[in-house]
This record gives sequence, C-alpha cells and structure tokens, in this order.
Amino acid sequence: MKRTRIALVSLFSAVALALVAVPAAAQPSTTAELINELNGKLLYLGIPITLLVEVILIYTVIKFRNNDDPQPTKENRRLEITWTVATAIILVFVGVASYGVLANPNVTYAEEPGLQEPGQDGSTLVHAEAYQWGWEFTYPGENVTVDGSEAAPVVIPADQDVYFEVTSRDVIHAFHVPEMGLKTDAFPEQNNTIKTVAHYQENDDNVYQGYCAEFCGVAHSQMYFQVEVVPQDEYEQWLQEQSSEGESGGSGNESGNASNSSVVTAPAELTAVEY
Repeated sequence: MKRTRIALVSLFSAVALALVAVPAAAQPSTTAELINELNGKLLYLGIPITLLVEVILIYTVIKFRNNDDPQPTKENRRLEITWTVATAIILVFVGVASYGVLANPNVTYAEEPGLQEPGQDGSTLVHAEAYQWGWEFTYPGENVTVDGSEAAPVVIPADQDVYFEVTSRDVIHAFHVPEMGLKTDAFPEQNNTIKTVAHYQENDDNVYQGYCAEFCGVAHSQMYFQVEVVPQDEYEQWLQEQSSEGESGGSGNESGNASNSSVVTAPAELTAVEY
C-alpha cells in the first residue's frame, strides 16, 4: 500500500511540474490567444478529474478483484450531494470561461448598430472571395488585389484591428487560418465578417498558412493561401507599392485572377458538375 501511495504522489507531482514548466508560447493573434487560453484552462481542469477517476477505478479493481460476493451499494446522501455540487461548480466554471471567449469580438464578431464600420477608424478591411478553386483578396479603397499565393500573400498590419469579410462566388467554401484561430464559412451572396488583432513576432517569418475548410469540388485541396503579418510602417509601404503597380497594370484583379486560373486542373467533364 505504501508503494502505491508513493507512486500516486510521484505521478501527481510529475504532472504538476510538467504543467508549470511548459512555457507559454507567443501567440500570432488575439484570437488564437483567447482560444488557446480557454483550452489550457479546460485542460488544467480535465487532467485532475481524469486522474482522480482513473485512480478510483484502479483502486476499486485491485481492492475488490477477489470479491465473489458483491453487495449492493448503500445509499449515501452526503456523497451524492457532494458530487452533484462539485459537478455544478465545474459546469459553471466551464460555462463562464467559454462565454468570456465566445462573446469576445475577436472570436465571434457581430456587427452592432452604432459601432464603427469595419475598415474605418484606423482598422483594416480585407474582402476575401472564394471560388472554384482559388481566392481573391481585395483591400477596399486601396486599389489592391492579391490571390494569397506565396508570391502575393495577404498582408495585414500588426497590433491593429483587422476584419476579413468573407464570401463566395459560386459554392460553399470556408476561410480557415488555423495558427491565427480564424475560421468562417464562405456563402454565395452573403458576407461573414471575422475580426482579429495580429501580433508581429521577432525571429519569425510571420507567415501563416490558410486554406478552404469546406469540400468544394475536385480541386478543393489546391485552395491554399498565405497571410503575412508585418509592422504598420511596412504595411503602409506595401500598400503604396501594390497600388502603384495596380495603376500601372502590373498587378491587380487581372494578375490575381490569372494566377488563380492556373489552379483549375480538373477535366472539362468534371468541372461541369455542380457541388
């Protein structure tokens, strides 16, 4: 029995040290920070509960493994009240913690009357339009359009409100940047807006992979794009360069669509099928 206690104490100590020793990694956006922080809280809550249940289960199996005459469990109101109250406390904690994240506009953005429109008051608005099988990202009022490829990524400023207005040109798609915690559906004739604040991290390329997360046809797997986070001054310089090239005909909608048009590699008889 003494060895069992020592083993259990050692196990709990190892888990506690592991949780404390793991450093908090820098997050690429406030959205990812909120989501990962919530996941961490639920993990810290779930691990002790899981260990407690497993310890009780193992103890019960070992202690009563040779019991050939089991007796019905006697009623214990104190025990029932205890686990009912404990469960209620846990559920309240999970509900409050989850609501605090889900109600945050950086996770679940909802337009409210009287508030500043996206793209105003110093914020950045990017219109993301999905189609079979590519992306077109435009910056309203800036004469800038990119396709999100490695050569023309979606550039956004750091430490500033950024809104992605997502829609679809044909079928249902989905805008998803896992590392930044961004995801929303892209529906035809409908705009879904998501908000975040990106963080610029030194000694990092600050480039994040995005893709379509809704199966949309034979070339669905080719619908990748990249989001690059840069400091504010670099972002303004990039906008000026892209606007100048767009006015001179070097880039813009034509180059973006031309780049994406090469993505469609499906046979002609398959592209006629509606998904």
